[in-house]
Amino acid sequence: MGTVATLTINAVSVPAASRIRAGDENVAALVDPTRTQVHATRKQAVTAPLVIGHRGAAGYRPEHTLASYELAARMGADFIEPDLVSTMDHVLVARHENEIGQTTDVASHPEFVERKATKVVDGHAVVGWFTEDFTLAELKTLRAKERLPEVRQGNTMYDGRFTIPTFAEVLALRERLSRELHREIGVYPETKYPTYFRSIGLDLETPLVHQVRAAGLDKPNAPIFIQSFELTNLRDLRQRFGVNAPLVFLTSASGAPYDLASTGDPRTYADLTTAAGLRSMAGLVNGVGPDKGQIIPRNLDGMLGRPTTLVADAHAAGLQVHPYTFRAENTFLPVDFRSGTEATAYGRAIDEQVRFLRTGIDGLFTDQSDIGVIARAEFLAEQAVA
Repeated sequence: MGTVATLTINAVSVPAASRIRAGDENVAALVDPTRTQVHATRKQAVTAPLVIGHRGAAGYRPEHTLASYELAARMGADFIEPDLVSTMDHVLVARHENEIGQTTDVASHPEFVERKATKVVDGHAVVGWFTEDFTLAELKTLRAKERLPEVRQGNTMYDGRFTIPTFAEVLALRERLSRELHREIGVYPETKYPTYFRSIGLDLETPLVHQVRAAGLDKPNAPIFIQSFELTNLRDLRQRFGVNAPLVFLTSASGAPYDLASTGDPRTYADLTTAAGLRSMAGLVNGVGPDKGQIIPRNLDGMLGRPTTLVADAHAAGLQVHPYTFRAENTFLPVDFRSGTEATAYGRAIDEQVRFLRTGIDGLFTDQSDIGVIARAEFLAEQAVA
C-alpha cells in the first residue's frame, strides 16, 4: 500500500520504492554484513516500512540543517523531513517553529534585538524572534544551534556551524543525495501554522506548490509526502491547488486541529482518528501521522500498553500510518524500554521500534535514522522466518 522500501542486502542502504523477499539474505546485513544469514520459510514479498529522518538526524546534529538532513539520508533514511515556515519576503525555510530563539543564535545579534516580540500563534502567546519578521538575507546571517542541549549535549559542538536552509536548498540536497547514494531520497515537508501564516498574508500553500511542481514531485507516486496538522490546509492543497502528491494528516493524542477549533468545528483529533473519522478523510489524504501513543498508549506506570485499533482502522480506510517520534534517549522512552537511570542515556530504542513495527505501521519518524534502519531490518528478518 503506497510507497514501500526494498532493502539492498549486504549494504548499508535502503532504497525506496522496492521490496525484499523472504528467503533472501538476512536483512540484518544492512547494518552488519558479517552476521549469519537467516533462511526464511516464507516466500511472499514483505513490505518494508519507511524510515523517515525526523528533522533530519536530529539525534546527532542540530535539527533542520542541511547537515542533519544529509546525515539522515546517509544513515539509511528513505525520507528527510523539513518543517516549513515563511520569511518576511515569502520564502519557505526549514524551522520547527516560526519562533527561532531556541534554535538559532539570533539573541546574540545586537542588530536584531528590537525584533524580539510577543505574538499569538494558534491561540498561544509566544515571545521571541519570528521568521516572518526577517528577510531571507537576514536569516542567512544567523546560525543554527541545538534545541535540546540538556539532552543532546554532544550536538552542541555543532552550534554556530550551519545556516537556516530554504526549502529550495532541501530539494536540491534531495536530488544530489539521490544521485550520490544511487537510491531515491524522498522529502516529507510539513506546513507549520498554515492558518496563522495565511492570516498575516504569507500563505504557505502557494510557494510550496510552486516548488514541489518545479521539482517534478507533484505526482501520486513521487517520493514526497506533504503533511499538516490542519485539515483545511490539506483540503486546499488537494482541491484548490490541485495537488496530486500524497498528503498526510498529522494527529495528536489530545486537542483539536487549530483550523477547525478556530472556526467552531467541534471535531477533535480523537474524533478524526476513529474508524468513521478516518473513512471521512480517505478521499482527501493518503495517510495519517499519529502520535505514537495513539498506536500503543502508555499505561499509568509509564510502560507500553496494548495497541489500539488505529492501524487496522486506517488500513481499512486505505490510509498509510506513519507515527512520530521515535527517539533513543531514556527520557523519551517507555519505562520498560529504558536502560539505567540516566535520562540522556540510550535505552532499548531498537526494541521499542520493533514493537511498533509489529502493529503494521507503514513507516516511522525517528531522530536517529540508523536505529530505525536496524529496527526495520530486525523486524523484517523476524517476519521472514515467522
